[in-house]
Amino acid sequence: MSCHLNSFYNSKEKTSGKTLTIALAGNANVGKSVLFNQLTGSSQIIGNWPGKTVEKAEGTLTFEGQKITVIDLPGIYSFSTFGMEELVSREYIAIENPDVVINVVDAAVLERNLFFTMQLIEMDVPLVLCLNQVDEAKKKGITINRKKLEQLLGVPVVSTVAIRGEGIYELTKTALTVARDRQNHKSQLRYGAEIEQRISKLDQTVQNANLNLNYPSRWVAIKLLENDPEIKKLVASSESVDKASEALAAEISAIHHEHSFAVIASERYGLASKIANEVQRQAEVRTTVSDRIEWITTHRVLGYVTSAAVIAGLLVWTFSVGNLLSGLFSKGLSFFSPVDPALSGSIQGILWNGLWGGVVAGLTLIIPFVVPFYLMLAMIEDSGILTRVAFMMDSAMHKIGLHGKALIPLILGFGCNVPAIRACRIMETKRERLLATFAITFAPCTARTIVILGLVAVFLGPWWALSLYVVDIALIFVLGRIALKVVPGQSTGLIMEMSSFKVPSLSVVAKQTWARTKSLIYVVFPLYIAGSVVVQVLYAVGVLQQVSNALSPITVFWLGLPAIAGILLILGFVRKEMVLLAAVAIFSSTNLALFFSPVQLVTLALVNMIYIPCLSTVAVLAKDYGWKTAVVISVANFAVAILVGGIAFRLLSIVL
Repeated sequence: MSCHLNSFYNSKEKTSGKTLTIALAGNANVGKSVLFNQLTGSSQIIGNWPGKTVEKAEGTLTFEGQKITVIDLPGIYSFSTFGMEELVSREYIAIENPDVVINVVDAAVLERNLFFTMQLIEMDVPLVLCLNQVDEAKKKGITINRKKLEQLLGVPVVSTVAIRGEGIYELTKTALTVARDRQNHKSQLRYGAEIEQRISKLDQTVQNANLNLNYPSRWVAIKLLENDPEIKKLVASSESVDKASEALAAEISAIHHEHSFAVIASERYGLASKIANEVQRQAEVRTTVSDRIEWITTHRVLGYVTSAAVIAGLLVWTFSVGNLLSGLFSKGLSFFSPVDPALSGSIQGILWNGLWGGVVAGLTLIIPFVVPFYLMLAMIEDSGILTRVAFMMDSAMHKIGLHGKALIPLILGFGCNVPAIRACRIMETKRERLLATFAITFAPCTARTIVILGLVAVFLGPWWALSLYVVDIALIFVLGRIALKVVPGQSTGLIMEMSSFKVPSLSVVAKQTWARTKSLIYVVFPLYIAGSVVVQVLYAVGVLQQVSNALSPITVFWLGLPAIAGILLILGFVRKEMVLLAAVAIFSSTNLALFFSPVQLVTLALVNMIYIPCLSTVAVLAKDYGWKTAVVISVANFAVAILVGGIAFRLLSIVL
């Protein structure tokens, strides 16, 4: 049944008063977000967890008269405290106490996913296992005995193909049943005898201490044996619990000649492997197209070629389609003709050149490039190619203190720095998030790309525009190396779920594209128009000339630009596109080659690509890292831009 429950069941019967809460938990790339979208449709709120930099997704639906709130927890692999996502997830499940947790697992890699399932069972939560992507498992010759899996785990299991909506009704029905009858759905999964004896002994000690913890006592006992630092803090007031946990952990270590946390992890993996082997069958299958693509994209030589091709293809696609659409829009709006510049100070000039000029500039220079970029990016993400690119780039990213996972927010930075910086939350440590964020602020976002295309590609050709990207990537690498020396610490290894290749879902691609572009249409595009009018007003009253003259030692002497470039760069701090829009508004023409030399066009585009991030980016930097860090990063951007811009002007003067 491939339909949104939210729209199909809303009117089925009278709604009950109490709202139930379902939490979706699981590894990354198991289809959890697709399931969330199927359940909640458009009734979603995206924000941050209180006091955390981790994104929170919440939605609602009404199913058979029951109001339900769905919480999509971050994709994680364990309940350790190595990352903020793990801490947020386990605190929510333990403290907020959702009515039922749906553990979404990938049927094609059941054993690996069951490691996290074990930990959810340890938390003694009302649980339903969602065996997702069973269609992909069948393509690999894998079939799973769902009933036997239910018996071994002690929790209900439902098979689904979330992307097509299959099994969603049964899953929701099962979750509702478990939520309403919580006490009858508790698993009694147990580990090996020597481990289980010590867990039980410590569990009893924790209960006797009456510590009033939010977590189940058995789960606390297991975490203490794993030497979990956060849980050890919670029980620090009880000397008996502290001593008992240390003594029992030492006994486990002595028996197995390993640290106790490694022994318990091995127990989980062993049990997960045993269960997976009992419930699944692997038929012999032929090598598929997906297998061949997998081999090519992860090959030690061809993998780098395909990764470079994917990134270059994304940019070439944006340039090609953007130029085509821009030309079509320009022809469609060819009736627009700016008034005589001599009248620009009049009401007619301000309204026509400013208001309508902003509309035309936005439609011909901005929208044509933004939508194709986000559309192709969504397809690359949903197909599974992007994770392979990240995997292949892992060694290169380590050169600047990061790992391949940082490539994902870095590529997002080519769309917009703001969501890209927020995407850095997938990084495991604060140091890695900071280094990735610093690199992202130099990534030429769509706004910067618009300026590069409008100033360079249009008048000098696409190869000059692409050369600016080469310079920018080189700068990111060099500055990343410098930042690596400034920010001490060690890089962590890459652990990333490699989801199966698939044909991108049109609905998923459309939703992701719309989610990324709607802010441009609703918020930014009106600012373009208003900004164009403001520029006309400031130009009419002579303010722009005064500001430009004050900045001329930098813009004219060092950068070799016209005096008016000072005000363009200031406006670019608000929105990078304003550099282009303001130039069009001031000169009352989209043919900027009449007012800038080829060297000046390239220099202005280069400086705009590198210098201080836009106001929105600085704001999110301050929110996530504090104003001190935001100012330091902004000053670094500005200094590099002015230095590189001046050098580039002098070198380009020889070439062009």
